[in-house]
Amino acid sequence: MKKIVAIGGSNSRSSINKTLATYAARQIDNSEVVVADLNDYALPLYGIDEEKDNGIPEDAHRFNELIASADGLVVSLAEHNGSYSTAFKNAFDWLSRIHQKVWKNKPMLLMATSPGARGGATVLQTAKTSFPHLGGNIVADFSLPSFHNNFSEEGIADKELNTDLHNKIRLLQEAI
Repeated sequence: MKKIVAIGGSNSRSSINKTLATYAARQIDNSEVVVADLNDYALPLYGIDEEKDNGIPEDAHRFNELIASADGLVVSLAEHNGSYSTAFKNAFDWLSRIHQKVWKNKPMLLMATSPGARGGATVLQTAKTSFPHLGGNIVADFSLPSFHNNFSEEGIADKELNTDLHNKIRLLQEAI
């Protein structure tokens, strides 16, 4: 059985990105899905003075160990003002202090969604550019526009988007 870690790039308790990442991860055959909720990692705002004074927080090490234990990653990013959410960026910054290759070359399905028509396209593009330099082995990427119109627990309503997502999930499954 393969271990898949699903990460929603938001600290919202009702994160649509966590919902999408969890849904996609659960489509992978013969897998155990672990959902990483950013709220479960108490991380102070990253800064060099904070690190010098207090070291790297234990929760950053726990998050790093979870990523290291995965056979595959499903990461769906929230877009805040065209970039990562503060909670995700902060966790990401702490992880990079433990090891520059944050994603440890684990096969990854990289996604984004938003309530809007662009589906987090800007943050997705940013991550597609930067993650490979940080150990991101992006096997496939997917953007889901208009989350509330296109998603339900039964899946994605739009047939073309649904087929596209399942093809991307298959690529991740083959890579792990």
